[in-house]
Amino acid sequence: MSYQFGRRDFLKGLGGMAGLSLMGAGAWRTALASQMGSSEAWQQASGTTLQFISENTPPTSAIAANLEPFKKLTGINVNITEMQLGALVQKVALDFGSGRSAYDIIYADPYQVVAPYHQGLVDLNRFIGDDSLPSIPKGVDDFIPTQLAAAGRFGNREELYTLPYDCPTMIWIYRKDLFDKYHDQMQQDLGFAPTPSADTTWEQYYQIAKWFNGDTASEVKYGTGHQAQQYDSLMCDFSNVLFAYGGDYFANGQQVGLIGTDDPGPCQLENDASMAAAEFYRKLLKIAHPGSTSWDWTGVANAFQNGEFAMMPEWHEFAGSLESSDLKGKVGYAPLPKGPARSANLWGGTGIGINANASEDVQKAAWLFLVWATSPQTQLAGLKSDVGGGTPTRQSVYDMPEVKKASHPPTDMPNMLTADTMLTAWQDDHIGLRPKIPQWNEVDTVIFTQLSKMLAGQQDAAQTMKLAKQRIDRIVGA
Repeated sequence: MSYQFGRRDFLKGLGGMAGLSLMGAGAWRTALASQMGSSEAWQQASGTTLQFISENTPPTSAIAANLEPFKKLTGINVNITEMQLGALVQKVALDFGSGRSAYDIIYADPYQVVAPYHQGLVDLNRFIGDDSLPSIPKGVDDFIPTQLAAAGRFGNREELYTLPYDCPTMIWIYRKDLFDKYHDQMQQDLGFAPTPSADTTWEQYYQIAKWFNGDTASEVKYGTGHQAQQYDSLMCDFSNVLFAYGGDYFANGQQVGLIGTDDPGPCQLENDASMAAAEFYRKLLKIAHPGSTSWDWTGVANAFQNGEFAMMPEWHEFAGSLESSDLKGKVGYAPLPKGPARSANLWGGTGIGINANASEDVQKAAWLFLVWATSPQTQLAGLKSDVGGGTPTRQSVYDMPEVKKASHPPTDMPNMLTADTMLTAWQDDHIGLRPKIPQWNEVDTVIFTQLSKMLAGQQDAAQTMKLAKQRIDRIVGA
């Protein structure tokens, strides 16, 4: 069970970054040759056929639509199988357990694949240090550091099981046109500047939401909407507040989220910070659009696009579809508000790795694909794809002049309007990371089940956190 399928499938259905033109195969191949060089190293596995299993995501859609540059560069054929993440996890687990390699390249979700099955993936350091193979353009240090650790490592900072492939992250998305129109009135009524900033708190977010619930702004019915359905989306929405208040699911939460562990220890949801976060979240959802408890990420995005409310915590990749709707040019993007501890923006990215059951020759061929698929030029081409394409996971792509230009309107890369926000959201003190533990699916279910009961008025915040802790402690053996 994962938030990723519904959200990304929605984006894919809307055309992802609609209206963009895909770089032609010839131009892409020329750019790649210039960036990576053209040598016998790239042709050493010519004639090989690789099997790549992936969740149906925008980056994979873009790559699948134009594999010709990779085939020209390497002589390798790649068959791509795309599916819902839950089905992918089952197939990968069976493949690892069989000792065979039906899938050579794995889209490896950190929580559902890397944490429980990392021993089935190759440590990529084996190829990074092999002079006979092409190296990673600009090195591993070009990947956003928090993403490299969260997507690729487990248990320690030495082994690397995947390269960062995509990076959806929750941010504050709001109706900039309405915030501008009513700025002076809101500031007078509220006593603070309403425009989202690094100083805006969750309590101020609550006050802004209440203001929009009034009669002054006729354009929207409510101030805020949330993905608070009894589902993984509810855990995601709540986690932003939990981390901002200084709460967490386990001790050393950032370490557990970045590196992962088999033994996270006792759940921390009964501490004072976690309790305060739950009580605030309950209060916030009481004034939110009443449809919030029936929405996941797709539902809340649709309602926002239809003018139901003025702001929401939402995955940044929805910018592509919002900027292709009637709201084009009317939407603003910012890091989520801060709590007593910090601003926290939940990250939901994934990496791609190599099946350790594959033969040595196939593993080397798969390495060529990993290097190519995560290269700056391929990520840039994905940004321009008309069938999808994810947000870059490399600093060098954000530093490209054409990408910098696209981060401000008018733009032909609408997801890049979030670029400044994202580069802040991925910093160590802003990124929000759920626990990377083998038992995460069961823990996740406990969290959203208990929160849903709280929002329905069946139990208060203290009871909710107590019951969640008791159940989670049993799951992880604390």
